[in-house]
Amino acid sequence: MADDLSAVARFLYEAGTLKHTRRSGWWMAGVKDPESVAEHSWRTSLIASLIAKLEGADPAQAAYLAVWHDTQETRTGDVNHVGKKYAPAGDPQAVTADQTAGMPEALASAVRLVVAEYEAKESPEAICARDADKLECLLQGIEYQAQGYENAQRWIDNSRGRLVTGTGQRLADELLGQGSLDWLREALGETEH
Repeated sequence: MADDLSAVARFLYEAGTLKHTRRSGWWMAGVKDPESVAEHSWRTSLIASLIAKLEGADPAQAAYLAVWHDTQETRTGDVNHVGKKYAPAGDPQAVTADQTAGMPEALASAVRLVVAEYEAKESPEAICARDADKLECLLQGIEYQAQGYENAQRWIDNSRGRLVTGTGQRLADELLGQGSLDWLREALGETEH
């Protein structure tokens, strides 16, 4: 039935598991309680909208792509780069097709299309969303370094080297030039201009 939302309800419960799925690569940097996939995806979406706006792309579409970019990890887990060497993660489009099976076709096709666009890496919005994914990792690495996790430098450097948009590269430089609490000092008026 076209208006049967039982598959949508099941997916919403499934999506909630991303709040508990940790980004496993950070364990190699020594981070004991790394961010969740959901936390990563939320900030990635914000970053994607900002990069897209400055790059002349559609900020809403870039954020939409970023929201969905790791949803497949409800079924595959967060497989880090070392793990992918031995057991490649499932194809995101195939996983998405399984996740959306039984949903009203208007919803299922919309989700499949957004994941396909992100994976194709061609549209300006996908390029911005992918840069946002890297920039969020760089930013998280800076924050972990500020907490004493020196090994996060590898993630910072790798993420910085994979940025392709001019805005992403300039924003990375800006982030690297600031401390993780400079925003607080600015908000409290503790800095001079």
